[in-house]
Amino acid sequence: MPVYTVHAPVADSADLAATDKFTFVRDGFHFWAAVASVIWLAWHRLWLALIGWIVLTFVVDFGLAKLGVGAGAIFFVDLVLALLMGFEAASLQRWTLSRRKWRQLDVVVAADEEAAERRFFERWTARHRGIVNDQRSIDRGAPPPTRNVPGQPFSKAPPLPQGGIIGLFPEPGGSR
Repeated sequence: MPVYTVHAPVADSADLAATDKFTFVRDGFHFWAAVASVIWLAWHRLWLALIGWIVLTFVVDFGLAKLGVGAGAIFFVDLVLALLMGFEAASLQRWTLSRRKWRQLDVVVAADEEAAERRFFERWTARHRGIVNDQRSIDRGAPPPTRNVPGQPFSKAPPLPQGGIIGLFPEPGGSR
């Protein structure tokens, strides 16, 4: 099963409001990084890795050509470099995230990214339950919370208007 690392930006605290920014990086071989390295690096916005990849490829190809190595051997070296990129693509992603001041929150083993997200958030919310009182998250099928939390006026239900009717016709039997 694939292994995923979970990363979050340091600027945002790791709470329920920042969960949409969490990033899951799959460890292992990345086929498209090996086949189309430049496009894959640009797609994932790994700019320093992209520049390094282009420079490395040109330097190796130019150096081998200057040494008089044949085109077949240069192609074989390029193929080995492409395989290396496929194997190290996840490491480049994690390196770039750490340079951008992201922190690694967890390691998850799952069949795919969706299952990894489910497993991570089940564990993560269980750890944070009771620590964070997120008043924004309510069950949409139930009425809003009406707990009386001192210092939080939104926790009380609003008073009913006079007559107890809400709508276009505030008085029962009134004129339309």
